[in-house]
Amino acid sequence: MTTDHLTHDRPAGHIRHAASKVPEVTVYFWIIKVLTTGMGETASDFLAHLLGPVPSVGLGGVALVAALAAQFTVRRYVAWIYWTAIVMVSVFGTMAADVLHVGLGVPYALSTPFFMAALAVVFVLWYRREGTLSIHSIHTRRREAFYWAAVLATFALGTAAGDLTATIGLGYLGSAVVYGLAIAVPAIAHRWGGLNAVGAFWAAYVITRPLGASVADWMAVGRDRGGLALGLGPVTLSWTVAILGFVGYLAVSRKDIQHDSPA
Repeated sequence: MTTDHLTHDRPAGHIRHAASKVPEVTVYFWIIKVLTTGMGETASDFLAHLLGPVPSVGLGGVALVAALAAQFTVRRYVAWIYWTAIVMVSVFGTMAADVLHVGLGVPYALSTPFFMAALAVVFVLWYRREGTLSIHSIHTRRREAFYWAAVLATFALGTAAGDLTATIGLGYLGSAVVYGLAIAVPAIAHRWGGLNAVGAFWAAYVITRPLGASVADWMAVGRDRGGLALGLGPVTLSWTVAILGFVGYLAVSRKDIQHDSPA
């Protein structure tokens, strides 16, 4: 699903602003998105083991605020700023889901529908206020705030959902296979089932989280848990290097820059 598909579902009168704050939805977008989900999952767990849960959550919160502040400050999409914010949302979103489960003892069977409801509330408020959920409408501070609230909710939801399936018998590899198949459903529903592009985009966006996190966890955890036992640190580092490579390429090639019409 690309930006061209999404443009077909813009409400009349909503044309893209010259100062877009989001990238083109290309294959690179989805690759980096999956990479950030996996990296955020293992980075969160690595920091929790290294620093302890409370300091890691505090550090993650500060880093998230700083990254979002930079994103809100710039006037248009800048690859490294945008994807840094996504990475920090991924890390903190994982922490938020883990705090509910580990810190407060809330089972994933409850936290998953809780975060699903939270995401639904964000979407309802966003749509009632702005009349669209299209990512091509992100050219005001208020819409950008709704966008990032939705992004944070999708990461928390995806984390809880991924851990839920991993702990009910599927394991991390089994979960990765399930979500790998599931991510094709929105595209098929859009192509042949009448699902509009905006709905398909957000459905796929949610699924990328448990997909990437399940793969990264499978690579990191021990063999007694069905994993490859590569370790949290090495997996986090390798996925970070991959993210840096793709983001660096986009920063130079500018293949993810939206060609917007004047407002």
